Amino acid sequence: MSDETKHQTASDQRFSSKFPSAYTILFLLIVLVAALTWVIPAGQYERIMSETVGREIAVAGTYRTVEPNPQGFVDIMLAPIAGFYNPDSYQAGAIDVALFVLLLGGFLGVVNATGAIDTGIRAAMRKLEGREIWMIPILMALFAAGGTTYGMAEETLAFYAILIPVVIAAGYDAVTGVAIILIGAGVGVLGSTINPFATVIASNAAGVPFTEGIVLRFVLLLGGLAICTAYVMRYARRVKADPGASIVAKQLDEHRRIFLQDRSDTGKAADVLTGNQKIVLLIFALSFLVMIWGVSSQGWWMARMGALFFGSAILVGIVARMGEKALTGHFVDGARDLLGVALIIGLARGIVVVMEQGLIADTILHSAEQSLGGLHKLAFINLMMWIEFGMSFLVPSTSGLAVLSMPILAPLSDFAGVSRDLVVTAYQAASGLVNLITPTSAVVIGGLAIGRVSYDRWIAFIWPLLIVLTVFVMAVLSIGAVL
Repeated sequence: MSDETKHQTASDQRFSSKFPSAYTILFLLIVLVAALTWVIPAGQYERIMSETVGREIAVAGTYRTVEPNPQGFVDIMLAPIAGFYNPDSYQAGAIDVALFVLLLGGFLGVVNATGAIDTGIRAAMRKLEGREIWMIPILMALFAAGGTTYGMAEETLAFYAILIPVVIAAGYDAVTGVAIILIGAGVGVLGSTINPFATVIASNAAGVPFTEGIVLRFVLLLGGLAICTAYVMRYARRVKADPGASIVAKQLDEHRRIFLQDRSDTGKAADVLTGNQKIVLLIFALSFLVMIWGVSSQGWWMARMGALFFGSAILVGIVARMGEKALTGHFVDGARDLLGVALIIGLARGIVVVMEQGLIADTILHSAEQSLGGLHKLAFINLMMWIEFGMSFLVPSTSGLAVLSMPILAPLSDFAGVSRDLVVTAYQAASGLVNLITPTSAVVIGGLAIGRVSYDRWIAFIWPLLIVLTVFVMAVLSIGAVL
């Protein structure tokens, strides 16, 4: 390691030790949003039930100021709890996601106890030796396909514990594994084509067919995927050539111990899967394939996904001939490993709870509505993207943001001479960009927590890519506005 690299690593260590944990960041954001409810005037739009969208939507031109409801100390303390089960929000509470994460952790705990994953990783790395880099574009394309077709997001949490050991064993780092999943699925959502939770809901709320603008969205999808894949591959090559170049260089040994269980010194015999381990890996793979099938075509969500992994854990225990006490012990240990992730998810949703109860969400939307009036089409579409960009931090749910903003903002495009489908594209691109970094998203914070990558290290890794993607999106939207 060079002196310059050592100096940079030491600086990173000092900075990371001073940077607060994800729990503290999220709680401080709750406090900040609560403080804003004392400053920003309270207001609301009238809402009507839309049969097309299936939810209540805001009615343009009906904004009015209302009696303020500033959030105090008690509201701040209740917000993380309400974030789990918030029944009055336009987006559901986080309890279903949190329970899914715990059940998934239990499943992984049982599978890991069989040794099948560790042995399988070593066998795979031996066969891929010298060609490991090509798993990055293949896997990122697969996750992007999930993102663009059905908005793959929370369900990606199931893949971190599987993929990160593979990339670390291949000579890369945990950030590479997180990037493959989070950026892969994220750029798919950014370039959503038929995503029912973003494109379809937003198009319906805007009053246009979701197929309008699909060509431009394919440009965003393919161009964005090419940019992101090249960026992650370039970083991965640097890390493999010089581990000191890793964003998380100081944690490499810790990550190897956690994700590979420090078994790098095992003999050749340990690289051979037993018959039972092969069956366990088959159950493991089938569980994820069934999950993807259920979510994409059968309308499954967290409850059925959690039940799937719960049943699969029992089946793995039977195949591995675990006793009842061993099975339950490994399951509880695995769930315990992801308890912190479940708590983080509730904290993230608590931010939205405070914003809604403080009645400032509609006020922010009304300000956006006023700022867009009378602009030239190029200025209009780019400002639209930045408004949606800002609102996405407060509303990380793509469907929630669509229902909140599209009925108000889409009709304004008629006066600017911009097609409404381009407004939908601007909304989903902005939401996709933000959901690569926002600390209010359970997908971002949960994925980083599973990967043991701190939020500050993730920002240090992704900010150059975010700038390139933002310029690319603005260029595509500008071209779409003038064509």
